[in-house]
Amino acid sequence: QVQVVESGGGLVQAGGSLRLSCAASGRGFSSYDMGWFRPAPGKERVFVAAINWSGSSTQYADSVKGRFTISRDNTKNTVYLQMNKLKPEDTAVYYCASKGPTGGWTYWGQGTQVTVSS
Repeated sequence: QVQVVESGGGLVQAGGSLRLSCAASGRGFSSYDMGWFRPAPGKERVFVAAINWSGSSTQYADSVKGRFTISRDNTKNTVYLQMNKLKPEDTAVYYCASKGPTGGWTYWGQGTQVTVSS
């Protein structure tokens, strides 16, 4: 089982940057894909970015492509989300998740708040 804890959220002006961190503990972190999600109107959580177990492959939602970068350091059991050129519409609670043995997004953190002021 993997436990994940997000950090790094805060208040930033539009056009600014933040880096979120997701610290994982438990067995299997380096074997699993990791991702970031956030709520959207009418939806509990939508996909933002994901990275495979080795860090060799990444995916992004169209809304953040070119502005956000996901990375991981398996020696530190940590995943990062570098967010640049932030927009007010990026304001949300950001959740980190890990896939599990069944292949689905299984392990979730409590979230970290990101607020972008205009």
